[in-house]
Amino acid sequence: MAADRPRLLYLAYYFPPSRASGVYRARATANYFAEAGWDVTVARAPDRFFTDVVGSLDESLVATVDPRITTVQPDLDFFPWETDVRRFGRLRGNFPFLAKRLHQWRQRFAFPDTYHSWGDAAVEEGLRLHRERPFDLVVATGNPFASFAAAYHLGKRTGLPYVVDYRDSWTLDLFANEDAFPPGHRAWGWERRILGGAAGALFVNEALRTWHAERYPEAAERMRVVLNGWDPDVLAEEEAPRPRDDRPLSYAYVGTITKVQPVKPLFEGFQRMTAAGRHPGARLDLYGHLGFFAGSRAALATELGLGEAEPDGIAYRGPVAKAEIGRVYADSDVLVFLAGGSKYVTSGKIFEYMATGKPVVSVHERGCAAEELLADYPLWFAPGSLDPEDVARAMAEAGDAARKADPETAAEARAYAASFTRYRALEPFEAWCRDLAAEGGRR
Repeated sequence: MAADRPRLLYLAYYFPPSRASGVYRARATANYFAEAGWDVTVARAPDRFFTDVVGSLDESLVATVDPRITTVQPDLDFFPWETDVRRFGRLRGNFPFLAKRLHQWRQRFAFPDTYHSWGDAAVEEGLRLHRERPFDLVVATGNPFASFAAAYHLGKRTGLPYVVDYRDSWTLDLFANEDAFPPGHRAWGWERRILGGAAGALFVNEALRTWHAERYPEAAERMRVVLNGWDPDVLAEEEAPRPRDDRPLSYAYVGTITKVQPVKPLFEGFQRMTAAGRHPGARLDLYGHLGFFAGSRAALATELGLGEAEPDGIAYRGPVAKAEIGRVYADSDVLVFLAGGSKYVTSGKIFEYMATGKPVVSVHERGCAAEELLADYPLWFAPGSLDPEDVARAMAEAGDAARKADPETAAEARAYAASFTRYRALEPFEAWCRDLAAEGGRR
C-alpha cells in the first residue's frame, strides 16, 4: 500500500447522477475517502440505465462529487428492460421467443441478481485498472448485490481485501420480516460465500447487523454498524423558529413514495385533524418520486389517489433536486416521517428531518428501527398505532409544537441531530479501511 495515498475501488451502482435514495450514502462515502487522502475510483451504472430504465436523474448531484474521484461505467445487459425494437439484436428481432428462452436459460447459471452482467463487467474493468495501478481495497455497496459478487471475484483473483456495505438487505424482506428467498435458493449460498471471504461487512442499524450475525456467525466478528446520516452541504442552517400564528401550517413528506408505505392512514389522519378544527387550513405536501422506475408512476398515482383529483388539503408536488431540498424544509412547519417496514428499517431521511430542528411526526408501524434514534429527539410525535384517529392526534400535537416554535427546544433538537452527520459516521469506517488496506498489503 502506498503510505501516502491508498487506492480504493468503490463499487456503487447507484451513484450521481442517480436519484435513488441510496445514492447519498455512496456519494458521502466516496467524498469522505477522497478528502481523507485516498485515490478513489467509483464503478457505477451506465448513464443509459438512469435515463431509459429509471426514467430520471438528478444532475445537480454530480457537482457535489469530489473532482478528485474517477468514475467508470461498466457495461450492463439491457435485455430485461429493453422495449425499443430498434435496439434488438438480430436474434431477438427475428426470434423474440427463442431469444427470451435463451436469456432465461443463461440466468439459471448466473449470479442470482438481475444486474449480474454489470457485476461481471465491473470485475473485468476492476482487473484492468488494477493492472495499470494496483488498488489496496475494494468496497461494494448493495443493492444491487451483483456489486458484492464483483467484490468477491476481485478478491479471489487479486488477493485484495474487500468490504460489503448492506445499505439494504439482500436475503431478508424488510417489509414482511421474513426470508426473501426460499430454502435452497442460490442467494443463500452466495451470501455465505461472500461474507466468508469479506474483510468486513457494514449495516445501517444494529437490528440488521444482529440478524446477519445470527445467520452467519462465522463472519459476525467482522460485522459493524455504520449509520446513515445527514449532509450539511445541502442543509443550510435555518433561522430560529418563529410562532406560526399568521398563516396555515405546512406539513411535508420528502422522499420516494411507494405502495408499502401507509399512505392512506396518513391521508385519513390528516383530514380528520383538519375536519375536527385542529389547525384548519393546513396543507400536506408530498415531495419525491412515485416509485423507483418510470413504468410504475401512473399506476401508483392512481392507487394512492394522487392523480388529477387529489384529496382536500393534500398535494403531490413532485420530485425536488437535492440542491433544492433545503428550501423545501425551510418552507415546511412539520415533517412527516412516512415509512414502510419493520424493526429493520431506519431510513436515511430521518437524519435530515432531525437536522432541521422542526417537529417530526411518525406515520409507520411501531417498532421501526428509526424509533431508537427518534426517542431522544425532543420534537418527535408518534401515534400509538396507524389508526387514523391516532395519526390525527399526533399530527395535531406536532402542529401545536410548530405554532409554539420554542427556540430552546429547537436548539436542543438540532444539537442532538448534529451528532448524526454522514461524515461523523464514516470517520471510524475510513480508519478501519486504512488498517485493512495496510494488512492486505503485508500479505
